[in-house]
Amino acid sequence: MKPSSPARVVVLALILLALGLGPAAAHAHEVQVAPEAVDGFTGWVGEGIRHILAGADHLLFLLAVLLVGGTFRRILLLVTSFTLAHSLTLALTALGWWTLSERGTRWAEAAIAASILYMALENLFLRRHGHRAGLTFLFGLVHGLGFASVLGGYGSGASAAAALAGFNLGVELGQAVVVAFLVPVLRIVQRRPLLHSKVVRLSSICLAGVGLYWMVARAVG
Repeated sequence: MKPSSPARVVVLALILLALGLGPAAAHAHEVQVAPEAVDGFTGWVGEGIRHILAGADHLLFLLAVLLVGGTFRRILLLVTSFTLAHSLTLALTALGWWTLSERGTRWAEAAIAASILYMALENLFLRRHGHRAGLTFLFGLVHGLGFASVLGGYGSGASAAAALAGFNLGVELGQAVVVAFLVPVLRIVQRRPLLHSKVVRLSSICLAGVGLYWMVARAVG
């Protein structure tokens, strides 16, 4: 195989993801989960895992954030920033302390897609990424609104708190599985600077295209 083959594999995977999941992911958070259809705390954990693994936009954002690589400490900081941020807005919104109109929800979904586009463009045009943890936190706040849409209208009280805790735990477990797979692959690629440069550049072009498509599709409804 040619030296650039791994880079081509990454790009091909992203293109297939865009073509196969693009139409569905463009409106990925429109369906709410009926509380009566979920069996207790463990059921909500399962819903959280299912949502993050099916949420291509959240996973592609994480990929865009982590693609440039860095030390294990830096990667941990980025993932933690995203986790804390989306957990905060998930809690505020799911418990009814912060509400969004239908139009506001649509624009939040468009902003989630825009976060992928922005991070991809940063990967392409910026050499330094020292501010990335702060940006990841800000964008994570927006992603939390997408997670919260699944629990929309659940209400407040002990049952709502249990549903929120279970769902959020499931999201974090699913995210941890993805990160545990993604980080070692990126670290291996990072050891080969030329390959890493190609993977970052080509993957970011694909991510920017996917983010732009989803952003427009969600903004126009």
